[in-house]
Amino acid sequence: MTIKAVLFDCDGVLVDSEPATFAALQVELAAHGLNLTLEEMEQRFIGGTMEKLRQTANEMGAGLPPEWVWEFYEKLYAHLRAGTPLMPGIEALLDRLDAAGISYAVGSNGHHRKMEASLGQHPRLWARLKDRLFSGQELGCPKPDPGLYLHAAAFLNVAPTDCVVVEDSATGARSAIAAGMRCFGLVPPQGSDHARETLTAVGAELIADLGEIPALIGLG
Repeated sequence: MTIKAVLFDCDGVLVDSEPATFAALQVELAAHGLNLTLEEMEQRFIGGTMEKLRQTANEMGAGLPPEWVWEFYEKLYAHLRAGTPLMPGIEALLDRLDAAGISYAVGSNGHHRKMEASLGQHPRLWARLKDRLFSGQELGCPKPDPGLYLHAAAFLNVAPTDCVVVEDSATGARSAIAAGMRCFGLVPPQGSDHARETLTAVGAELIADLGEIPALIGLG
């Protein structure tokens, strides 16, 4: 299969934002009477939208009002702007893709403001990606809807079968696979067994490092 485009999730794939997000969320939920471990939050919430998270938390007894989503987002944006590191190897990978003439784009369930808060603090990466960021919530097709990745592929003028997707959640992997795209499930060595199991179960090919991708798409 000839690969013409690589589509990336944002959180946990481009930027190491998940630890900061879950730490902030753990404090916020505890303030509303819902005490969860980081592992429990990963299992229940990773890859979804904040509104879906609110609904699930309320089913568990949190009592979060509708306006909580936007209030938490504002706190989260500030938290992310304080310092969100890149995932190891992402800039080197984009260099390889550029050299090979392979297009790329980003499909995230997060809003553009969230992507700007995390990616925007890395000027070189931001310059490469700022015009090819797509939000499932803003497009009305959040993951696991395949529409987000189909939209990104259409923007790049690449057929779905010529794309691969890099994801860190089963929700995102389902989106990619439903779009007819090969999916790599990124789980670093320190990642959880739950992530490995759920990504494998939906059909993603596990990788432990972004540096594995060039060989897997035929770049040597």
